[in-house]
Formats: sequence, structure tokens, C-alpha cells
Amino acid sequence: MWIAILTLTVIALIAGLGLGFAARKLPSNSSELVERVNDLLPQTQCAQCGYPGCRPYAAAIVEDGEAINLCPPGGNDTVRRLADLLGRDEIPPLATGPAAPAVAVIDESLCIGCTYCRAACPVDAIVGAHQLMHTVIETECTGCELCLAPCPVDCITMRGS
Repeated sequence: MWIAILTLTVIALIAGLGLGFAARKLPSNSSELVERVNDLLPQTQCAQCGYPGCRPYAAAIVEDGEAINLCPPGGNDTVRRLADLLGRDEIPPLATGPAAPAVAVIDESLCIGCTYCRAACPVDAIVGAHQLMHTVIETECTGCELCLAPCPVDCITMRGS
């Protein structure tokens, strides 16, 4: 009886060591890698990459082989970190248009203080109170243009930085 217990113990020990070794040597599952890629993205949720947010873009990079240079707010640093993590070649970031990068500018004389632009801004670059003038913190603006459409008086324009 002791031989059977000792045999099962040795088998369990060998199996445990083998599984532990395999867990360290085999690649992690894709959801962990998606989270690591997502952590490297700037989390602006600006949709400039063509995806509704950073997490879906990270999933597309890992699972579908999407290009790593589609995030204008991330710039060269994000492309470099993604290339290092994924073992891919660095490629220059894509520009969003001829004036990229750009920042939003609010014509304060026309602003009615509706707060629609402030609510649409994914990085909280627009400040102002309800029914008072709003302004853009240029150093925080990613140029995503998400504030343009909700503005009912068209007082927001994009200006090259």
C-alpha cells in the first residue's frame, strides 16, 4: 500500500514540475498579451485608429495582426514600445490628415456653454461650466475631433499645433 502511495506522490510531483516548467516556457494566452498591449496605448479612446477604443485596437493588434502604428496620440514612443513587446519592426505612426497633429480651438465669443464638447472629449481637454464659456487645454488635446460634431453652434475648429 505504501508503494502505491509513494508511486502516486512521485507521479504527481513530476507532473506538477512539468506543468510549472511548461507554464513558464510556453507563451501566455492572447488575453494577457491583449492587456499588455492595451496598457501601452495612451487610453484616449479617441477612435483615430479606426477602432472604438484602445482595448479593441489592442485586441486587433494581437489577434488579427493589425498594424501597430495607427494610434496618433501614442506617437513614436507607443509604436516603439509595441514593436519591442511584440517583436515587430518599428514603423512610423500614421498621420490623421494634412494638418496632423492638430488641436481643437473654441471661439469663446460664440460658445454658449452647452457642455456637449466637454462630454465628448475622451481626455478631458475641454474645461468650462454649464452655460459659461469653454476652452481647450492645448497640451491635453489629442486632435481626435470628437468635440466637433456635438457642438450646436460650430464654434470649434482644428488648428495645426
